Amino acid sequence: MKRPSARSVLGNGLQVVVVEAPGAPLAEIRLVVPYALSDPREASVRELLAARLGTGSTTRDRQAVADRTADLGAELSTVVTVEQLLLSASVLSEGLEGMLELLGDLLVRPAYRDLPSSAGPSAAPAARPAGPRTALRRAVLTHAFGPHPLAAEPSPPSPVTADELYALHRCAVVPAGSVLLVMTGAAPGHVLQLVTEHLGPWAGGPSGLALPPFRRAEPAPGRLALHHPGAGQALLLTAGPAVPSADPGHAALHLARLVLGGHSSSRLTQRLRERHALAYAVSADLRENAAGSWLEIECAGAPGTADRMAAEVTDVLRELADDGPTPRETERVRRYAAGFTRFALATRAEEASALAGFAARGMDVDWLPAYAEVLGAVTHSQVAEAAAGFLQPSRTLTATIDDDQEGTTR
Repeated sequence: MKRPSARSVLGNGLQVVVVEAPGAPLAEIRLVVPYALSDPREASVRELLAARLGTGSTTRDRQAVADRTADLGAELSTVVTVEQLLLSASVLSEGLEGMLELLGDLLVRPAYRDLPSSAGPSAAPAARPAGPRTALRRAVLTHAFGPHPLAAEPSPPSPVTADELYALHRCAVVPAGSVLLVMTGAAPGHVLQLVTEHLGPWAGGPSGLALPPFRRAEPAPGRLALHHPGAGQALLLTAGPAVPSADPGHAALHLARLVLGGHSSSRLTQRLRERHALAYAVSADLRENAAGSWLEIECAGAPGTADRMAAEVTDVLRELADDGPTPRETERVRRYAAGFTRFALATRAEEASALAGFAARGMDVDWLPAYAEVLGAVTHSQVAEAAAGFLQPSRTLTATIDDDQEGTTR
């Protein structure tokens, strides 16, 4: 359902989107801050800041923040992704102004207290070797797109000082480049006035903490086989070509991806899990961020099955690219996609998070409801064309990791 909304940019550069939700008992607040890990050496301070942001200010300690949040009938949480810091708050409608005041206090007057001991190098925990899934993903991204922060190994954990946290806060937790979404029943003009009052004093930015684009727009194809003693299972991961969600061809590729491996009746699931019992986990997804877009297949099976999984995945890709899906498959995944779109907006909290993500990417907040209509207009021949254009195994990097094979690259 399309909701009325209003957009504005404050003098400090903060983009504000107000989405009307008449009669809603709760107001949903989402603040999206660019927060990409562009330098692996900053991993420790980045993680600690995200964990401590929202727990105290110079005027409130942790208990005072918790008490104020409870008084407002609110919940406050922080989540970090590969490219963003997301602060989420749900508050009783009458507590909206109080929540905005508290948020402004935490952003403008942060306090990082009671940090872990940093008595010396011995205080730093030992670096843990990457697990097989992480090692495989880093190898795939590096071979497919070239060296990139997404594929870089972070520096070993190290003690973090308060000065480092305050310096990162001043650099990264800034309004210019950030997006604030408020979903509430209050009038947009009134909400914008409250946001200006309480977040207007927030200053700084833009931070520039954005993922750089991949060196290659399309993944380099091939076959990569890795050996990981103690993996305990065989893993497969691919990187194939794709287009971003704003591209006109994305909807057809989305449906082709669902036929390939997006649900329980998909071709990959039927072939690898149901027919040959090679894999107990099978999925195909379209990945997208500021670095680029790619089609990813992921499978997990018993040790020693990696090569067979790779062969079957290659066959499924080739068959679907050469022959296309059946009309029945196209209609089935179209209904599945339409239902999933409605499910993604099932609650106001989920809707607010989704709309904030769209707004942060420069998209219209009504993109997802409109996308359901776009999916309905895609023809069977367009899905077949997308499969032929994007699913050819000759355009895909297929990588495996197993206990029972030598590490080779082909």
